[in-house]
Amino acid sequence: MDSGLNFIDLILKASFLVQLVMLTLVGLSIASWAIIFQRKAIIGGAMGNAKKFEQRFWSGIELSKLYNEISARGGQQEGLEALFTSGFKEFARHQKSNTNSAALIIEGTHRSMRVALSREVEKLESSLSFLATVGSISPYIGLFGTVWGIMNAFIALGQVKQATLQMVAPGIAEALIATAMGLFAAIPAVMAFNRYSKNVEKLENMYINFMEEFSNILHRQAAAQVEARQNVSA
Repeated sequence: MDSGLNFIDLILKASFLVQLVMLTLVGLSIASWAIIFQRKAIIGGAMGNAKKFEQRFWSGIELSKLYNEISARGGQQEGLEALFTSGFKEFARHQKSNTNSAALIIEGTHRSMRVALSREVEKLESSLSFLATVGSISPYIGLFGTVWGIMNAFIALGQVKQATLQMVAPGIAEALIATAMGLFAAIPAVMAFNRYSKNVEKLENMYINFMEEFSNILHRQAAAQVEARQNVSA
């Protein structure tokens, strides 16, 4: 007989609870694969956009011109662009208020960028907890189905006078399918979670480094402007 038909036949002949466990695992597997592909596109895109923006930022362009270019495109900024626009907007606001403290200007700018950083990291980490959950609970759900199936197989076996391997093998086989499906759902989820968590951490470090470097640039500009105002006042 064809092994594929045997596999399907075992699933169809399994008890209702074991079938429910299998259906749950299939659902978790489909959901986790959908998230895996979604996170791959989002995190990969964020990595590419961050590198592209850094090249533009360090090309020597004026900060005000870069800010105007990003604002002119419209839409919601993401990644380093969100940190840059948030920080530069706050910096420009302090400039208009004629604040005479470079430290106060940078404190407000840095605080604004930290809020933007928190939002961007939260976007990147979205749904990763679901992958971790699937990776953690799927083997146990599969094991539950296996234990239940084997228990039913031995109960049925106890009701006959003479037991044979042909009688007990199908029940045990259909029960073990649940464990296999649990591992099939868990392994990709765990691998994706570990990989994407590492990539998110890498992006977060890139964002933090940019934020500190950008703050230093703005601090030098703010100190020079404050000194110029004081010289004019004197």
